[in-house]
Amino acid sequence: MGNYWTPDEANLKMKEFAEQWDDLDSWAKRRDKIRTLLQKGMQWDKMPKISGNFNSIIHSKREMDGYSVSNIAIEGFPGFYITGNLYRPLKTDGKLAAVLSPHGHLEDKRLLEDVQTRSAVLARMGAVVFAYDMVGRGESSQVDHEIPIALLLQTFSSQRVLEYLLSLPDVDSDRIGMTGGSGGATQTFMLAAIDPRIKVIAPVVQISAHFFGGCVCESGMPVHKAEDFQTNNVEIAASAAPRPILLISNGGDWTRNTPNIEYPYIKKVYALYNAEHKVENVHLPSEKHDYRYSKRAPMYNFFAYHLALDLSAIPYEDGFKEDFVTVLPKEDLKVFNATHALPENALKGDAAVLEYLDF
Repeated sequence: MGNYWTPDEANLKMKEFAEQWDDLDSWAKRRDKIRTLLQKGMQWDKMPKISGNFNSIIHSKREMDGYSVSNIAIEGFPGFYITGNLYRPLKTDGKLAAVLSPHGHLEDKRLLEDVQTRSAVLARMGAVVFAYDMVGRGESSQVDHEIPIALLLQTFSSQRVLEYLLSLPDVDSDRIGMTGGSGGATQTFMLAAIDPRIKVIAPVVQISAHFFGGCVCESGMPVHKAEDFQTNNVEIAASAAPRPILLISNGGDWTRNTPNIEYPYIKKVYALYNAEHKVENVHLPSEKHDYRYSKRAPMYNFFAYHLALDLSAIPYEDGFKEDFVTVLPKEDLKVFNATHALPENALKGDAAVLEYLDF
């Protein structure tokens, strides 16, 4: 469910949560409970133990102005494909940073202008960027988005994207970022909470004390509450401490209270690590729920600083210039088409995937 509490109730809950810890040791114990709840609630132990074996399909590389883009699919587990696009810088000097770029709930969101733009800009700055489909969206049509284990499939898929990027010989494992808006932000802080290999995150327009995510892929599995334990997305995001995190919020959705409720709580956690300077909040009170330019621009600065990217690679005049990006037609970015068919071993339908994973 989405609005689990009212904002007033959530404010009191955050104060109640804060009473459960008062130093690094007591917070670490609570953080470990949160991570355990996430993994148990998702039934993480049911997922295959896979190392490598991505069986990647990459084609249609195009060189643009300072970056390239290819169509890519990797196997999440045998018969289940994660579809997306791989953006790379044309100019390289030594090891590269890498960025995972999940997205929210719109159909074909990975193929739209905003995801293409932020991925291309980060690539020109010197990162390998993997933009990939939310399960049941875009080309991820092997299951419906409403499959009961959507949260598990998405988090596992994100981890497989992470492992693919780490397998690339030119990627620096200490410079891995992740950013997404809305449902993509949920994927960002969920994976960062359980996988320390994600080093820098920017969850956009999603972290809320009272709103748990209004979709089965965010709150459809019991990751926020057990019989004797309650948490919320604020604490899940705080579990990334002391790794750098940028919260981007706005006045038009459930993140309107971020400067007064969510951000102070997370900053208090970071203070335990003497890392208050590694958590930031950009709040746009006059804006709504999106990942538009005004939200991308602070992310560029944040990732450039913490991932050692090259800001000078992006034209700047009263703001970053994104007009060098070529927005491609949707069909050009699709992995599977008349020339490249979905592999024959592909599992088809919710029932086939659930049976393979023994649910």
